[in-house]
Amino acid sequence: MSDTFTVVRTVAASPELIWRAWTTPEHFAVWFGTDAVEIPLSTLDMDVRPGGTLALVMKLPDGNTIEWLGEYTEVVPPSRLAFTLSDDPGQYAGVPIVAEFTAVEGGTRLSITQDRGDFDDAQVAATIAGYDSFIDSLEVLLQDLRP
Repeated sequence: MSDTFTVVRTVAASPELIWRAWTTPEHFAVWFGTDAVEIPLSTLDMDVRPGGTLALVMKLPDGNTIEWLGEYTEVVPPSRLAFTLSDDPGQYAGVPIVAEFTAVEGGTRLSITQDRGDFDDAQVAATIAGYDSFIDSLEVLLQDLRP
């Protein structure tokens, strides 16, 4: 069993445009929760620098909320972003999630790597499905951001 898992997709946009979508609150709030989840801008704090905070509240369709808190650990525009993220802000946030944006023919290879931690296979599969949904929403947003 691997200690990490990775989601890789090719997205039809430049690394710079994808970087902007990942690091601008107005854009991040649109795609990160997908169409099913609202992230009010008033709850989103993105201090995109090493040591900076990432905090947000997701409003779920059933009326519940999830509070996320993390910290940016690596910021290398426009190619690499690493951050911790936990829905239990009082606990250790774990090993950083790493997003890499690599220019390839036809766009950008987006690679998201996360530590498995104590996730069982079903939780890993659900997390991968969540990332795929996020990337689907990101692709829709990128269509609107293209020059």
